[in-house]
Order: sequence, then structure tokens, then C-alpha cells
Amino acid sequence: MSVSDMFIALQGVLTADQDIREEIRKVVQALEQTAREILTLVQGVHQGAGFQDIPKKCQKAREHFATVRTQLESLKTKFPADQYYRFHEHWRFVLQRLVFLAAFVVYLESETLVTREVVAEILGIEADRERGFHLDIEDYLSGVLTLASELARLAVNSVTAGDYSRPLRISTFINELDSGFRLLNLKNDSLRKRYDGLKYDVKKIEEVVYDLSIRGLNKEATVGVGGEK
Repeated sequence: MSVSDMFIALQGVLTADQDIREEIRKVVQALEQTAREILTLVQGVHQGAGFQDIPKKCQKAREHFATVRTQLESLKTKFPADQYYRFHEHWRFVLQRLVFLAAFVVYLESETLVTREVVAEILGIEADRERGFHLDIEDYLSGVLTLASELARLAVNSVTAGDYSRPLRISTFINELDSGFRLLNLKNDSLRKRYDGLKYDVKKIEEVVYDLSIRGLNKEATVGVGGEK
């Protein structure tokens, strides 16, 4: 084979690779749009009467995740099944965003931490990497850390809305989350930096709880939770 033929062959490989990336990019753009729509919907809980509409907003968000599942199903077909990590960077960010959104919806519904397996089910993908297109553990953890920041914001806005018990519950949840992350030996630099930000979320929520205590509102919140008069 001549040098010219060799480079012609290489160009063919490059072109095929570029075509795959372009097809992936199109689907990822659609996923990003759907994620923005879900985000706009669930962040409505921070505004005005948003706390009264939480069940309705969560239901609508669940309906949007049906679109996400369809889009991810399409994404799976755009590249060879055994080359997940070769193209992973294309959808890594949007998948982390979707994990956060799923985690936030589940928290609003039950005030619990969603498992990686349940997130994978919500997104219509696998939890086990051996089974194909899956939810990478680090993507799941990144999404959960974004949830922590959102809950810190929710704690502040809960006080503004006159809901004094919610920040106490959020504080308990975030402290449990922080304890869980402390059990991990994080090697990923990006994930480690994201985790370092969790301490600021913990501090922010602690300040909210402390302010409630100083104003005597934590007693009112505790009575409300206990159902006592």
C-alpha cells in the first residue's frame, strides 16, 4: 500500500468517526433541551406557591422523563455498543444533569436519596456496565452532589415561604449525605472538587437552621412536625 492509499484509508476512518460524533451530538442536544424543560418545571418549587404544587410538578416531571427515555434509546443506536467510554464525554454532562433532576424529583416526593438503580430505571438505561449503555457511578455521584446544592437553596426559600420544618429535614438529609461521601475514596479529580463543594452546602444549611433557632422558629417547626398543639 502506498503512502497515499494509507492516508486515504485513514481519512475514511476519521470521516466515519466524525459521522458518529455528529449523530451523537444531535441526540445530546435534544436531551439537553428536555433537561432544561424539566429543570424549569421542578425549580418552580422555589417560587411563591411552589410548595403547594410539589406533587403536581413531580408528576409533570415524570412525564418528561418518558421523552428522556426515548431520546436515550435513540442515543444507544448511534455508536458501537462496546465503545461507550470512547464517546462518553459527549453525553456525560447532560446525563449528570438528568441524574440530578431524577434525584430532585424523588427527594421532593419522598425526601429520600434515590439509588443508582432507580435513576437508571427512570432514565431507561442500565445500572450494570456489563449490560451496555449504563449509568456510570461517577455520573450518579456528580448528580447527587448537584442535588445537595439545590437543597441548600430550597432550605433558604422554605424559610421565606414560611415552611420552618423543611430546612430541619433537609439538614438531616444533607448531613447523612455528607457522611456517606466521607466513606468514599474519591480518585476522580473533577468529582473530588465537586465533593469539596458539599461542605459549603452543609454550612449554608446549618446557617439557616441556626437562624431559625435564634428566632425561636425551630421550636415552632418541631411542634409542627410532631403534630402537637
